[in-house]
Amino acid sequence: MPGKPRGRLRSGLARLTGPQRFLLAGSFLIPLGSFAVLPFMSVLLHERLGMGLGAVGVVLAVASLVQFSGGVVGGAIAERIGLRRTMLLALVIRTAGFACFLPGLSHPAAAVFALFLVSAGAALYLPANKAYLIHETHGMDAADEEQRPLLLSASSSALNAGIALGPLAAAPFVLSASAGLFTAVTALFAGITVGHALLPRESPGHGQAIGAGQEQAAPRRRERAFAGLAVLPFATTVLSLYVFMFFQHYLALYAVPRTSTTYYGLVLALYALLLVVAQPLLSDWIARLPYVRALWLGFGAMAAGMATLAVGNHAAILGGSLLVCLGEIVLFLKNDLEALARSPRAPAVVFGRQRLAAGIGAFASGVAGGEGYQLAERADSAGLFWLAVAGQCVLLPLFLRRRSRRLAVTGRGR
Repeated sequence: MPGKPRGRLRSGLARLTGPQRFLLAGSFLIPLGSFAVLPFMSVLLHERLGMGLGAVGVVLAVASLVQFSGGVVGGAIAERIGLRRTMLLALVIRTAGFACFLPGLSHPAAAVFALFLVSAGAALYLPANKAYLIHETHGMDAADEEQRPLLLSASSSALNAGIALGPLAAAPFVLSASAGLFTAVTALFAGITVGHALLPRESPGHGQAIGAGQEQAAPRRRERAFAGLAVLPFATTVLSLYVFMFFQHYLALYAVPRTSTTYYGLVLALYALLLVVAQPLLSDWIARLPYVRALWLGFGAMAAGMATLAVGNHAAILGGSLLVCLGEIVLFLKNDLEALARSPRAPAVVFGRQRLAAGIGAFASGVAGGEGYQLAERADSAGLFWLAVAGQCVLLPLFLRRRSRRLAVTGRGR
């Protein structure tokens, strides 16, 4: 029934509220502005400000850790002060960060401080943003729960479109007109902040837990940091990001010498297009998939993609990348949906924990991948690196399936 998903997608989009439409627009504009700057930070810090590459690597690693692991803090703050207030606080911090890049163009310490402000703002913003997006519907009924896959996938598509277009839009200005670029990004974030100030405050209880089939949560009380953790989705997110970040970090090193920068840019553009278009169309189907089956499909697509990359020619690099994209579409959305369904905690807390899981996976991948890729390169067999990653993608669902059975036997789904 090819027309059915598109029909559901159109009807779902027609039901969006004004605040949801604004947040989805923001999900495009915020990464558009951020990724007009952030992908070029290594160039600015090293070539313009003269920092050594070792120092640049440490700065970027710490900033990434702040951005990912800080999601737990962001979720906890949202649970205490509310979703809209947390988004506003985050955007004020982020706007100040981009403004600080202006003096940072001639002072390395100011640039590093600005980068950490931007990373901290992102950590605070994302959990509250996702929680507000799925809460500001027409009430907390079954129909709204059915909208969650569409809302989260549409948000992800908008974010990936912004990530893809930001560097393309900014590339001509990064080094030749840096001050103008940072001024424009600061102005963009100031405008987005004002728009968020006009959003309605979430109604009482909308920062509370919404696990599938649960009643509205009791009045707020202090919880232990990891009380109600949905263990299986958290672990799966760690492992999903662990294998995915090998692809993210090392594809350029592998693909450009074997093809060209132009071809690599085309691969990235097609990857982003598939991600933006396919995830909303497939969101309803992904939501209905049993979790174990979704793990087999997602990790299976990644395994096939990594193994295809090992061939190393033009067609293999394109085909392998698109297979990895399909794995990302299934795994990342399904993990978030399962984490929401299995945890009794507020959505902002759940999304914050998912960000932490992503950060742990990305960090582990960075530690393991650098040495692994270097060894493969020294042996003049970079293809073996991708085959090793493919093997891990095959083994991980077996480990997770065993873990899910153990949870089922002991009755602990969280």
